[in-house]
Amino acid sequence: MHSEIPAQEGYTSVFVDDSPVRELFPGIRLRPLWKGPGGAHAHVLEMDPGTSWPHRDVHEPGPEEVYVVSGTFNDGARDYPAGTFLHAPAGSWHVPTTTTGCTLFVFYPAG
Repeated sequence: MHSEIPAQEGYTSVFVDDSPVRELFPGIRLRPLWKGPGGAHAHVLEMDPGTSWPHRDVHEPGPEEVYVVSGTFNDGARDYPAGTFLHAPAGSWHVPTTTTGCTLFVFYPAG
């Protein structure tokens, strides 16, 4: 039998399916997970098969870090299968798209 140990102060946990869903564009949904006091934030982004961002996604004011959870993500230039980590520096851009559909964990360390 396990006794429940309380989480350390400051811990945050979110079950992704319980996170509110916001449709950014047709077939592209964002689920916010966490926002830090300094502006850093984390999300899950879900893209249906055959969807594409309607314009360049510019990384400002800081970098964007992406982990491909499932499916295949394309940045407008090449495919990244599930299990891929991407770091896009501040000021860079891409046009997110997918033919298969994908789920991404997206982190913005600088807001």
